[in-house]
Amino acid sequence: MIDNNSFKEVNESYTLPEAVREAQRCLHCKVPSCRKGCPISNDIPEWIGELAKGNFGNAMHIINDRSNLPAVCGRVCGHERQCEGSCVLAKKGEHINIGKLERFVADFDSVAGLTHEAIPEKSRGRVAVIGSGPAGLTIAGDLARKGFAVEIFEMESEPGGVLMYGIPEYRLPKGVVRREIKKIENLGVVFHLGQTVGEELTVDDLFARGFDAIFMGTGTGVPKRLDIPGANHKAVRQAIRFLRRVSLYEAGLMDNSEVIVGNGDRVYVVGCGNTAIDAARTALRMGSAEVTVVYHRTIEHMKALRSEYDEAVAEGVKFLWNTSITIIEAADDEHIANITISTDGVERVVPADHVVMAVGSSPAARIVSTTRGIEVDDRGYVLTRDNPYGMTTRKGVFAGGDVTNRPATVVHAMRDAKQVAEGIARYVDAIKLLDDINRDSGL
Repeated sequence: MIDNNSFKEVNESYTLPEAVREAQRCLHCKVPSCRKGCPISNDIPEWIGELAKGNFGNAMHIINDRSNLPAVCGRVCGHERQCEGSCVLAKKGEHINIGKLERFVADFDSVAGLTHEAIPEKSRGRVAVIGSGPAGLTIAGDLARKGFAVEIFEMESEPGGVLMYGIPEYRLPKGVVRREIKKIENLGVVFHLGQTVGEELTVDDLFARGFDAIFMGTGTGVPKRLDIPGANHKAVRQAIRFLRRVSLYEAGLMDNSEVIVGNGDRVYVVGCGNTAIDAARTALRMGSAEVTVVYHRTIEHMKALRSEYDEAVAEGVKFLWNTSITIIEAADDEHIANITISTDGVERVVPADHVVMAVGSSPAARIVSTTRGIEVDDRGYVLTRDNPYGMTTRKGVFAGGDVTNRPATVVHAMRDAKQVAEGIARYVDAIKLLDDINRDSGL
C-alpha cells in the first residue's frame, strides 16, 4: 500500500510574520532587475512593498494585474532562473524569496477571501478556448476581464491540463489548482468538460455556435520516442502518461495496479528536464525500490532546475551523466529483463523493470486534421503570425502555448497567452467595427 502522505507538498509556506519580514528585506531598486527577469513582467517590488506594510489586498490586486495563476506560479515557476536569479541580492546568495512570497499572498488572499473582482459586462465578443492548461486559463482570465464572453472546452473531466495531470501533488497540490480555476470561473468563464474538439465537435462547429474567435491551447500530448531496440515494449512508459495515471490514482479514479510503475521496481528515467525529475520522484513515491535518471549530457546541461535536482538526490534518486540506453531487452510481453547502458562509450548490462521516457512531446493532430486552413510545420507545431499576434493561417483561429512550440514552462506559456489575448481582442474589435460600418452603409 502506498503512503499517500508521501505526496504531501514538500515546500512549506511562510507564516504571516515570516512573509512580512522577508518582504521587508526588499531593496526596492529604482531599476528592478527582478521584474525584468519575470517572463510576464510582474511588478514585483510594488506588491512586495504592499506586503511589507501588511496591505495584503493591495498586493494581490497588483499581482492579479499580470498573473491569473499566482498560487501556481509561486510554486512551480523557475524562480532561480528568472526573478530570484535576477535579484541584486542574488550575488550575495541572499535573494528575496519572491516565489514563496507570491505563494503566501495568493494563499492568504484565498483563505481570507479578500479579493472580489468586479465582473465586466460580457458585450465585447464571444471567444471559445480549447484546452484549460496554463495558456488556456490565462487567455480566459485576461479576455473575461476585458469584457469578452469566454467558454472553455476541455477533454478531461476536470480542468487544469498539465497543472492538474502533469505536475505531481507534492509540488503543486490539486486543491491549489482548483482554487485558481474557481477564481477564473468567478470572472464569468464557462467550462465545458469532457468535450474533445476534433472528435465530438470541430472548429467549424464552434464558429457555427456564434463564437467570434477560437483559441487553441491544447499543448503537446503525443510523447516522442527514441529509436532504440526495444523502445516500443509495453514496459517502456511515457513520463507524461505515467504522471497522469498517478494523478488519477490519487484522485481515486484509478487503481494502484493500473499505474504499473512502483511496488519494488527498478526504474530508469530517460531525460533530465523537470518532467523527468517529476517522474523519478513520483516513481519513488509509488514504491519503486530504485530510480535512476539517465542523461546523455552533463549536469551543467540539464534542463531541470537545480533545486529540483537537489531535492531528487535528497530523496534517493540516482543520476547517470553522459549515459544513454542503447538496448531494452524484454523478459516477456509485459516485463523488461535488462537494459544496456553506455556511459562515455563504455557499455554494460543492468537489470531493470521499467523504463520511463521523458524526452519531450509533440502536438496531437485532432484539431488540425478536422479543420481546413490551419497550417503546421514539419514537426506538427501550429504556425501563427505576429499581427494579430497568435492568429493561425485560418482566419479567427488563434493558437498559443506548447502547441506553437514557443513556451518552455508554465509562466512562459502564460506570457505567450497574454500576448495572444491582446491579439484576439484587437481582431474581434476590428471585425465588430467592420460589421458596424457595413451595416451602417447598408452593405
